[in-house]
Amino acid sequence: MSCNLYSFAKELLCLLIQTPSISGNEEHTANRIMHVFTERNIPVERIKNNVIVRSTHWDSAKPTILLNSHHDTVKPVEGWNTNPYEAVCVEEKIFGLGSNDAGASLVALICTFLHYYNDSDLPYNLLFVASAEEEISGKNGIECVLPTLGDISVGIVGEPTGMNMAVAEKGLLVLDCVAKGIAGHAAHSQGENAIYNAIKDIQWLQTYEFPKKSDLLGAVKMTVTGIAAGKQHNVIPDECTFMVDVRTNERYTNKEVFDIISASLKSHTKARSFRLNSSSISRSHVLVQRGVELGCELFGSATLSDQAVMSNFSTVKIGPGDTYRSHTAQEYIFESELFHGIDTYIALLKNLTITKI
Repeated sequence: MSCNLYSFAKELLCLLIQTPSISGNEEHTANRIMHVFTERNIPVERIKNNVIVRSTHWDSAKPTILLNSHHDTVKPVEGWNTNPYEAVCVEEKIFGLGSNDAGASLVALICTFLHYYNDSDLPYNLLFVASAEEEISGKNGIECVLPTLGDISVGIVGEPTGMNMAVAEKGLLVLDCVAKGIAGHAAHSQGENAIYNAIKDIQWLQTYEFPKKSDLLGAVKMTVTGIAAGKQHNVIPDECTFMVDVRTNERYTNKEVFDIISASLKSHTKARSFRLNSSSISRSHVLVQRGVELGCELFGSATLSDQAVMSNFSTVKIGPGDTYRSHTAQEYIFESELFHGIDTYIALLKNLTITKI
């Protein structure tokens, strides 16, 4: 790959790091990304803070490949010893908020799109979307854009995976539970303690094992992540609320998992949403097989991405960086990882023949 493309990628990543883009407030990075295309006279569309571009020789008879990554970030955590909004380059590392998650993937996919943009011999249409609100699974992100994009045959979602290929991803189900009791004086043997009732349900959540396991994603995982009860020391609480994070595998829909849980708990149980389901792609898919040819390891991902709302077509998740650096102080990406990401994305798409869906 040309050194010019590498230099452009590094420069763009540094500019994005220096442009705050907390989820829900990504307008300035959306402007920067749009400028990349408008300065090259490439038509660009914007829906809210999502940026959309299409390859120049668009043909509705061809299949469409989606390239997607997000340009929003989480808020900076404690512990940074540099300005998280300053791109600091030290020993071929680029430090800064969003450098790893998912700035490097985003920039590498932009470079890949530009590489193929004017190719009249592409056997597919190439569609690029830089999405907003990924970190909060917001409805003003990719989800509001998908209905406008037309039929998509397969998607490549850029997230830090070490350029290995996630062919399955766990879904997310968040539950709010309310255990009820009867208030009474703590000094007397009266009332019914809602905390004790909640404990029984929490113990079930801790020990129950869903029978259907995935060879890539393992079992459905339930974790109680918050609990609240009581107003003063001498009153038996009549209500205890607790929150449950459920990571689902592709053997169940979120609704199926919810039905099993709600039927097993005495607490009133409500799901915040059923929309973030698990996903998977056949390991025989031509895109997956191309990844294997290029040396990508296949795995199942425990972390959620915009794949969760791409239910109408198959996707893979792959990108430069390391998921364990995400959302940490001193987040960084190696320059070599960024450049390798560009090369691998381009190789994945080279002369790829896919079926129109």
